Amino acid sequence: MLTIIALFAGIAWLWLTLLQGNFWRASERLTDSPAPEEWPAVVAIIPARNEAETIGAVVEALIQNDYPGDFTLIVANDSSDDGTAELARASGAHEVLDVPPLPNGWTGKLWAVENAIQHSEMVAPDAKYVLLTDADIQLAPDTVSRLVAKAENENLALTSLMARLDARGPWASFLIPAFIYFFQKLYPFPRANDPDDNLAAAAGGCMLARKDAITAIGGMGKIRSALIDDCTFAKAIKDLSPFTKIWLGLASDEAVSLRDNRSLSSIWNMVARTAYAQLAYSPVFLFGTVLGMILVYLAAPLILLSAFYHWNLFALIFSGIACALMAYTYWPTLRLYGRAPWEAVLLPVAAGLYAAMTFSSALRHWRGEGGQWKGRSY
Repeated sequence: MLTIIALFAGIAWLWLTLLQGNFWRASERLTDSPAPEEWPAVVAIIPARNEAETIGAVVEALIQNDYPGDFTLIVANDSSDDGTAELARASGAHEVLDVPPLPNGWTGKLWAVENAIQHSEMVAPDAKYVLLTDADIQLAPDTVSRLVAKAENENLALTSLMARLDARGPWASFLIPAFIYFFQKLYPFPRANDPDDNLAAAAGGCMLARKDAITAIGGMGKIRSALIDDCTFAKAIKDLSPFTKIWLGLASDEAVSLRDNRSLSSIWNMVARTAYAQLAYSPVFLFGTVLGMILVYLAAPLILLSAFYHWNLFALIFSGIACALMAYTYWPTLRLYGRAPWEAVLLPVAAGLYAAMTFSSALRHWRGEGGQWKGRSY
């Protein structure tokens, strides 16, 4: 039995390394593209609910960007009671829109975005692109212009960046690179960027979408109840036609999250909020996911660590292959976050914690507390 488990782990890691879209290379980055002959108008939308801690810095960064064309910033204030709207105005937002009460069937973020898009028809009717970003994502001065240049040059309907997450402190430095690694494994960026592949993905903190593509999918109403709204949005756009192209890359300093991840609870809540939704609220998928995490990430290291008790040569060989490939594929993501190569040996421990977060997401759902965010439960 030990040999079979080790063989399974070894085969699983060979498959992940060779046949899962080269997700682990972390190679999809925003490179410079030729400037378009004419810079199209852009309207940026920030949905915000009680974001006083970060909204000022985020708005100031966007207002001070170097975009050569027309640029309008709308902050969609979703019933904030902490001074978010006032701070957004003081920081220079062109428009601060008070969002109407949330109707049934919508998530707060998507309702705020939908209202801001409709409002943009009055304040920025000529905008070709809508930049959707979050109230805790700070963009570099040239990020908007680089995103637009890439979208124009490659005829992209959606151009997105996975923001660099806060990785300060022992918990974040340990768990955040693993989070990025797992996201890439779930949604291999090269596959998402391939127009011939039906997989689609985006990162909601920084998405530049063509307005005509948003209109074509029926606006945010198309995905109004989605908790994992960014990837659902990307899928809806990519499915518009066989020729619709999207792109997702990893940011370094182009987009930086200001969300504080130094506590374990912050990371835990980030994952537990949507993990069970990712599994379609299925107990069967939950069981399969947790079992798979154990077999793929934990079995091989445990077999190696217990070698003194069994001395099963074949189990040790297969487990060694699995562990070597695990560390090898994790290294590019660790390097992205400035971590040391030896930290790759901690990936199985991180996987165990993320399996626990996934299970806790299911527990929250069963208790009627699933999808909690900013005082709302979906």
